[in-house]
Amino acid sequence: MSLPLIIQIAGPTAAGKTTLAIELAKWLGTEIVSFDSRQCYQELSIGVARPTVAELTAVKHHFIASHSVHQPIDAHAYALQAHAVVKSILERFPTVVMVGGTGLYWKAFHEGLDKIPEVESAIRNEVIVKYQQQGLGWLQAELRSLDPLFASSGEMKNPQRMMRALEVFRATGSSILTFRKKEATTPYYALCSLGLTRPRTQLIELIDQRVEQMFAQGLVDEVQSLLPYADLRPLQTVGYSEIFQFLQGHGTAIDAKEQIKINTRQYAKRQLTWFRRQDSMHWFEPDQLSAIRTRVKKAMD
Repeated sequence: MSLPLIIQIAGPTAAGKTTLAIELAKWLGTEIVSFDSRQCYQELSIGVARPTVAELTAVKHHFIASHSVHQPIDAHAYALQAHAVVKSILERFPTVVMVGGTGLYWKAFHEGLDKIPEVESAIRNEVIVKYQQQGLGWLQAELRSLDPLFASSGEMKNPQRMMRALEVFRATGSSILTFRKKEATTPYYALCSLGLTRPRTQLIELIDQRVEQMFAQGLVDEVQSLLPYADLRPLQTVGYSEIFQFLQGHGTAIDAKEQIKINTRQYAKRQLTWFRRQDSMHWFEPDQLSAIRTRVKKAMD
């Protein structure tokens, strides 16, 4: 008996992953499981480009607005919960679509991660406050000094991951990477991996348009409502941290908008780098739907 099929859709932000996921899920008559580390939070909507109500109604989604920033989820917890959801879906349908841009969440799901020890809130808060006061350069210097293993991992421009790495090192004396070990599991699914991207200039244009649209939709008001929780780890992310800085008296709204565009482009570049290392990935552009369907059919045979 052939294994049920997971169709993985990955790639950079603004590439069109949500639209493709809905198209394939409707075609196959199945559901969607997100592996986006930000869209899972109820309190974050505009700044994380959460799927619209119409999109969420068209196909049942999982891990969209499913958790609270007050009880953040990490990659290990995501993997445990996602496996339970995926297995439930595959009991009802022969396929499931998994879509997202958080490489670590996908890695945790597909390859497994050991559980990272809990970190005391005092340590976490100290790292966050220091970062807010002294910026990215301080984070980079701390990690190069204390955790050269992480410093060589290629994540040294991602403040959220860097703060997590620093707090784990301070709490345990060990690199966060030493806890990221593959777990031996018996695969219960076959995999069809689809990478979605666009030409670089087009992707940059779409990112800039998306940021402009977010501001038009009320992103500043959304972030203003979250200002009391600015120190929470899930909010130390692109689209929120820049506006927190503005609301706390640093720069203008226009400055924040331009910085979000720059940081989002850098984030998209890191996403591409991550998923291009995935050997099983087949890359497409959004208008290649016929070729994508052919690839999925081949995987189903």
